[in-house]
Amino acid sequence: MKEACGVVGIVAPGRGVAHLCYDSLYALQHRGQESAGMATFNNQQITVVKDNGLVSHVFADTTLRALAGSLVIGHTRYSTSGSANWTAAQPVFRSAGASGFAIAHNGNLTNTSELADKAGIQVTSMLSDSDLVAELLAREVENGHTLAQALSIVLSIAEGAFSMVILEANAIHAVRDPYGFRPLCLGRLGAEDAPEGWVVASESPALDVIGASFVREIQPGEMLTITNEGVTSTQLLEPAGEKQKLCIFEFVYFARPDTYLMGHQVHTTRRRMGELLAGQSHVEADIVMGVPDSGVPAAEGYAKASGIPFGYGLVKNRYIGRTFIAPDQNKRAASVRRKLNPLRENIEGQRLIVVDDSIVRGTTTQALVKMLRDAGAKEVHLRISSPPFMWPCYFGIDTPTRDDLLAANNSIPEMNAFIGSDTLEFITLANLRSAIQLDGECCDACLTGNYPAPTPVALGASGGRW
Repeated sequence: MKEACGVVGIVAPGRGVAHLCYDSLYALQHRGQESAGMATFNNQQITVVKDNGLVSHVFADTTLRALAGSLVIGHTRYSTSGSANWTAAQPVFRSAGASGFAIAHNGNLTNTSELADKAGIQVTSMLSDSDLVAELLAREVENGHTLAQALSIVLSIAEGAFSMVILEANAIHAVRDPYGFRPLCLGRLGAEDAPEGWVVASESPALDVIGASFVREIQPGEMLTITNEGVTSTQLLEPAGEKQKLCIFEFVYFARPDTYLMGHQVHTTRRRMGELLAGQSHVEADIVMGVPDSGVPAAEGYAKASGIPFGYGLVKNRYIGRTFIAPDQNKRAASVRRKLNPLRENIEGQRLIVVDDSIVRGTTTQALVKMLRDAGAKEVHLRISSPPFMWPCYFGIDTPTRDDLLAANNSIPEMNAFIGSDTLEFITLANLRSAIQLDGECCDACLTGNYPAPTPVALGASGGRW
């Protein structure tokens, strides 16, 4: 019932919106490789096409040409519990109202059981939180409320993370939760004084790829309603605080390096992470290398600050998805060799500083270090551009309990011994915050245990479940 995905919504009269959505979803493929889908409105009905697989596998040109209309929403998905299945693909459709509606959701609700019990809905392993929201909205619409009114009613009692796009006849609504856990931004097609259409998306590259100009980020609790006539804004939900709580791992890992979040380009923040990490201590080495992709900018920054040459030691297979977001642990571990291959001539006999973005369970890092040793590395010094990942995330990252987290149960020397590196060091939380250059505007609960929103379980002082 947990997910963190990519969403897109486009209103562009007279344009082939399905083809535009395809390109935008392609730019968000890194946020989920399990399934993809679109829903369009063609002035008469909503049509949904979705399936398991990558965007390029789900949509052929003939399919896109058949998806007529001037409004479309799209979704790329990965699951964070259980295996992928077709029924969990999005957008989710309900037939309530004149033309029905469809929802695409990025995030994870933390009170699904409470919401389901209150509505008399049976929670099953096949029911996602997106399905639950759709069902609750459908009931409100059937009771005579408009979809906008239904969103206000349902989302006011929903807890957790949600950035949603919702399609109905002649309108798209884009809503962000009161904390702003997951990103969502607005773009404009055409000139400022004569817009040809509007786009909402999880990340700004989804705007760039279709020639849209970035306008602004959607604020916590805000709802945008987009029609052929333009954009209107409503403060649907009261913001949870003075500062939003965007997931700090959007900067460390999730977002593309060319994404702009809260006025900062992600690539620049990752370079600063490496620079500050290098300043924490010194180790003699011959080469600094990054683990593709998100570890590379940090390695560049580390090399610049330390004076140790930057080099490439790993080649990434571009057709393999992210190991961290593979749906189960066996697939995560098995995919390391398929994903990365060492450049032996750059590695053999060398003392390596290897910069990676995070250590969660530790198994993929362990396999990586062994791979480098097998390729002839003389020394392997691991430097991690995030602090130890010690607490489960309930807002969309695949960490259900502390039992799964290496740093929650081991000291850094013990982690180093388990992984097999010569030395291991993490960036400090103060340096990570400094690199991002935001003051209290990110959720860092996975690093600190300080949750800004209610969690679905009570946590004891040790992080165990009560």
